[in-house]
Amino acid sequence: MTTTESIYEGGKYLQNNPTWHEEDSAWKAQQILRVLRSNGLNPATLCEIGCGAGAVLHQLSIALDNGVKCTGYEISPQAFDLCKSRSRSNLIYLREDLLRTSLPPFDVVMAIDVFEHVEDYLGFLRQLRLKGRYKIFHIPLDISVQSVLRSEPIVRLRMNVGHLHYFTQETALATLRDTGYRVIDYFHTASALDLPNRGLKANLMKVPRKLLFALHRDFAARLLGGFSLMVLCE
Repeated sequence: MTTTESIYEGGKYLQNNPTWHEEDSAWKAQQILRVLRSNGLNPATLCEIGCGAGAVLHQLSIALDNGVKCTGYEISPQAFDLCKSRSRSNLIYLREDLLRTSLPPFDVVMAIDVFEHVEDYLGFLRQLRLKGRYKIFHIPLDISVQSVLRSEPIVRLRMNVGHLHYFTQETALATLRDTGYRVIDYFHTASALDLPNRGLKANLMKVPRKLLFALHRDFAARLLGGFSLMVLCE
């Protein structure tokens, strides 16, 4: 077991994050639906690796046609316990590592806020590329002028949620291309603006973030942080 795996399988992640970010799931599902619909994708099979509490995939299984078969993979026993109650006719959860299976490729594989947690993230991405025709990634853009100057935000992400790697838009996209992906579409998402109860400092920063994001999204992400990148690849 690697150090990263022990965080999730040993229960430390659940201890630090008791809800497993379930409160963000409806918003994340809406961002995924946006990228699917804007690119005309109608998958028959949809998979999520590292599905956590399973709430994002549950939201998608309801929003999409019932003929779409959804499968969630999760290695944490604590998160899997949260998943099980969400199973439905077109949705199953498996406590397995997708990368160690030999199933036929899915139409779409999702890794939503995942590979920044993985020690060998390049190896992870190379293996994941074979598991589906299309891949959807949601990647936190943790590196900004503010995070570098203050340093504390990145340390907090490492300690509380297990981020091991930190990206800008350019390094995130370069990482995907370097591991064999063809980037089809991408856009910024704004959790710092769209989601409530992010803490006092984040709430105080909403006004400047909103103003700058309206003027130039990439510059807002570079300067102030609080944004992620949704990426569709093949």
